[in-house]
Amino acid sequence: MKKVLLTAAVTGAGDTSDKSSYVPVTPKEIADSAIASARAGATVAHIHARDPKTGGISHDIEHYREIVDRIRDSETDVVINITAGGGGDFIPSLDTPAKGGTGTWIQTPEERHRPVGELLPEMCTLDCGSINFGNMIYMSPTDWLEQQAKLIQESGVKPEMECFDTGHLSYAKHLVNQGLIDGDPMFQFCLGIPWGAEADIETMLYMKNRLPENATWSAFGIGRMQLPIALQTALLGGNVRVGLEDNLYLEKGVLASNEALVDKTVNMLGQNGIDIMTPEEAREQYGLRKVK
Repeated sequence: MKKVLLTAAVTGAGDTSDKSSYVPVTPKEIADSAIASARAGATVAHIHARDPKTGGISHDIEHYREIVDRIRDSETDVVINITAGGGGDFIPSLDTPAKGGTGTWIQTPEERHRPVGELLPEMCTLDCGSINFGNMIYMSPTDWLEQQAKLIQESGVKPEMECFDTGHLSYAKHLVNQGLIDGDPMFQFCLGIPWGAEADIETMLYMKNRLPENATWSAFGIGRMQLPIALQTALLGGNVRVGLEDNLYLEKGVLASNEALVDKTVNMLGQNGIDIMTPEEAREQYGLRKVK
């Protein structure tokens, strides 16, 4: 059987914790959900941290540390993938346009890298450009991205370069050409997020056909497109991602847990002759750093 890497994106940073009780918030809940997803068949757990009091985004290194420690101390193996995209939120304000309004939170490249650099997961995501994100602007300037890529490279962590639009793909290839990405580069197409690349096969093929020859790739869709994009991606030779960061429902009107989404995806892919890599197979195939 063909094998793919399956990522469970367990919580994200969006305003979803008040929409579903399944969205994990505390470090223990996030770690437990990552472990449950791995037991259901996920190869990778993609981690964001949340503020246990508010349910909103957290950039606190100690929240990340507790999550990672709990996963590593468990008896369940899973590749850990930490976001490196924190602290990029710019909220426009007519009163203070140069500074942004309430909710603006911009971190330097060094601050964004800190959870990755200190905790040294096998993988991290690197958002390869700025984008309109609803009424917010996610800011990731190109010079800052080069600095982040260099910091990630020096840490030995494997970046998964996230592309929310076609220009992001071009910039990700620039990082490769600059020698800032070691080994075979990993790209991820983030599809269906307003106002970025559409979640359809035409967009996926456009991006896939512009990858370097030695690249590997993954894609995910949000909302109701999560499972259709997962299947189409795997059939086209890519890796897949599901989870509550991108979609809250197992089917129409039925809220999902992360492990239920993983289980449904494993079964769906298996019915199409596609098996899931184990964490150790992924470490070997993608040259991921060994965690003691």
